[in-house]
Amino acid sequence: MRLTKFAHSCVRLEDGPNTLVLDPGVFSPTRDALAGAGSVLITHEHPDHVDVDAVRAAAAESDLRVWAPAPVAAMLADLGDRVTTVTPGDRLEVPGFAVTAVGGQHALIHPRIPVVANVGYLIGDTLYHPGDSFVVPTTPVDVLLVPLHAPWSKTAEVVDFVTAVRPRSAHQIHDGLLNERGVSGTEAHVARFAGEFDVTYRHLAEGDQVEL
Repeated sequence: MRLTKFAHSCVRLEDGPNTLVLDPGVFSPTRDALAGAGSVLITHEHPDHVDVDAVRAAAAESDLRVWAPAPVAAMLADLGDRVTTVTPGDRLEVPGFAVTAVGGQHALIHPRIPVVANVGYLIGDTLYHPGDSFVVPTTPVDVLLVPLHAPWSKTAEVVDFVTAVRPRSAHQIHDGLLNERGVSGTEAHVARFAGEFDVTYRHLAEGDQVEL
């Protein structure tokens, strides 16, 4: 299985003839990410995680199917039965990929800002994309996608999340709000503490690929 990193929280997985895209949001080149994809997983409703117009456009050109929590499924209701509503604990029938839904809620930004639904995805018992949360799965994770920076987090929480999950390796997502200095500074802390738990941390630039 090959992972390609797009901007912010968007990644694309390819395994043989099957292609799956996670969180094609407005910070990412969604047209490129969705080109030829058969399936899309969306963690939650915020625009940096779902570009609704781009998903609709891709679906108009293909048989694209979408899995998402209820608020996002409602946004895409015009796609009919090609949209499946996801709840935590679901095991999803995504062509070519075994997927389990994890979590359920977005991390708290501020007590006066409503908490929205957020579903993380564990793919093939190999890769975990948590969306906007630090929910730790109850099963081992081989490769972790780490929300590096957000209005709802601080560096200490990022470090604690990585060391709690203890994957074999980790790569950053949710980095679209940081400049190069912010990315390198935060990653230095994450990599140092992750290394103490034998976790290999590697930064992925946009377009980088990893074989999982």
